[in-house]
Amino acid sequence: MVSATVTPIERGTITTDVNNIIEGFALGTTDEPNPETVMGDGPVYNLVIDHPEATILWDTGSHPEADSGHWPPELYAAFEHTGLRPLEDDLADAGYALDDIDCVIQTHLHLDHAGGLYAFEETDTPVYVHEEELKFAYYSAKTDAGDGAYVAGDFDRDLNWEIVHGNREYFVEDLEFVHLPGHTPGLLGVQLELEDTGTVVLAGDQAYTRANYHDEQPMGGQLLWSKRHWLESLRTVKALERRHDATVICGHDGDDLETLESL
Repeated sequence: MVSATVTPIERGTITTDVNNIIEGFALGTTDEPNPETVMGDGPVYNLVIDHPEATILWDTGSHPEADSGHWPPELYAAFEHTGLRPLEDDLADAGYALDDIDCVIQTHLHLDHAGGLYAFEETDTPVYVHEEELKFAYYSAKTDAGDGAYVAGDFDRDLNWEIVHGNREYFVEDLEFVHLPGHTPGLLGVQLELEDTGTVVLAGDQAYTRANYHDEQPMGGQLLWSKRHWLESLRTVKALERRHDATVICGHDGDDLETLESL
């Protein structure tokens, strides 16, 4: 167990049709063939992990101009992002400067997670990302195939990439990368052993919200690269929870954000 702190950095709110978050949330029936659409909010947040070996930034959130043209036009019909500010401003409010950050962990490179990478362009700050994620992000952003949630302007920059290759990879003391494909091919989870809290698993968008994890309800098709891989990754996280009596944190769940604030 390591003596480290975890500080959430709130980065705004994303609103979308709940059918994107939970598969089949509002299904038509013979009695109600046209169910009402329900829109749901979810927090966007980053974390600063103050570890004895490094001050680590977990994810970088959305680009500060994500609500005003940075995203492709078609994405604004599906996702609304409010409360946007530059990464450096939100870090400053939490007591950190960009120069305090020794390295970045990018769970994946979707537009609401990688938009703050501009702040580390042309620096020596290592940015950790899984090999499969970087490949698929470029494939998606540079061709007409793949996933439309990757924006080249977020990650196609002069960055000091550090590539994670395997399913499990030791990083620093009591912090390990866990490959959790499903939402994307290269989603990176983190298993962190905290002295005062015990095991914490940062599952990221393996589960967008608690219903995806606790109730095992998949995300909607737009948010899943592979349902089969997602189910396998769900089993991986649940096994970690059982084995270590772990606290599991989902990617955009408001209650889980409150849990992080109490660690």
